[in-house]
Order: sequence, then structure tokens, then C-alpha cells
Amino acid sequence: MDQEEQARRNAGPQKGVQPHLAGSQHLIDSAVVPEAVDEAKDKDFRVSPRIEDWIGVGVMVLLVAITFTNVIVRYFTDESFAWTEEFSVFLMIVLALVAGSAAVARDRNIRIEFFFERGSEARQRRLAILSALGVAVMFLALAVLGARVTWDEYAFGETSPGIGVPSWWYSIWLPVFSLAIVLRALGLMARNVRALRQLHAEGRERGGRAQ
Repeated sequence: MDQEEQARRNAGPQKGVQPHLAGSQHLIDSAVVPEAVDEAKDKDFRVSPRIEDWIGVGVMVLLVAITFTNVIVRYFTDESFAWTEEFSVFLMIVLALVAGSAAVARDRNIRIEFFFERGSEARQRRLAILSALGVAVMFLALAVLGARVTWDEYAFGETSPGIGVPSWWYSIWLPVFSLAIVLRALGLMARNVRALRQLHAEGRERGGRAQ
């Protein structure tokens, strides 16, 4: 592989190929790949969203292990573990909340790009601030309601239908991860506010130079 690359460099641009096209071809041949966007942005966080990534990896490993074990047991015994479905549903909810937290932190939530990308950068920052605020408000309400449900399940001693463990063992994680998403949304909003202020400062500086 190294010999082929060295031979290509020694040969120079191919006959009939313009120099700028040859340079582009060289970039393609040498597989120049920029740094991943997520890795570049993760350096700016006080608490890296890699935490959510690793939690998600752990949840996926548990899901695969539980499902695979259940398949093997069912194949050899014609029976299945009663707790697997209940616990798998719980893990999928945890996975959705953890992934949502990472998406909010990295500003990767679904949005209508047709409206977001139109206008100036300052307008985009204002829309991002409004979006992050809406996410924070919604998940704060979800955290409050989830905490009330968890308390009711704890107070009345409710148990899960599958294996009979206390239901609040499952429901307590809804307000916990909802609060994590709220913190991520507030952090995203703060970064956009700082960026918007910097844009305004640069605009005033350019205006002063023009005068």
C-alpha cells in the first residue's frame, strides 16, 4: 500500500489532468479525513457528553446480552425468563433518555432546517436559544411529573407486573434523566447566548472602525 502511494506521488499529475484536479485527486487518494465534529466539540464541555455515550453503550450491551440469553434459553427449554421483557422495556426507555441528553448537549435534535438556516448567524443563535429554552421547560415539567409518579408508587407500594419488584425502581430514572436533559439544554442555551453576545460585540467593533 505504501509502495503504491509512493509511486503515485513520484509519477506526479497524470497527463491531461489539470493541476488543481490532480491536487483534489491526491487528497482523495491519501484519504484525508477531518477530525470528527463530535470529538472537536466535546472538548468545550465542562461535563463531556461522552458520559451519555458510554451509558448508552452499556445499556445496549445489556439489551443484547439479555435478548441473546433469552433466545438461547427459549430454544433449549421452550421457556423464557419472565423478567426479560419488563427489564428490556425499561432499558430501552433509559437508552432513549440518555441518547436525548447527548443529542441536546451536541445540538443534534431534529429541527426544520428550512427555517433555521435562513437569515443571519445572529438569527440562528436566537432560534437555538429559543429551542433550548423550550426543551428545558418541557423536560423540567416531565421531571416534576415523573417525580410525583415515583413518589406515589413508593407511597402506595406498587409493584411491577412481571417480576413484582417495586415500580419506583424503574420510574425514578425518568426524573433523573429528565433533569440531566434540562441541564444539557441550559448549557446549550448559555453557549448560544455567549456566542450571540460575541457577534454583537464584533458588529459594534466593525461599526466603530467604519466610522
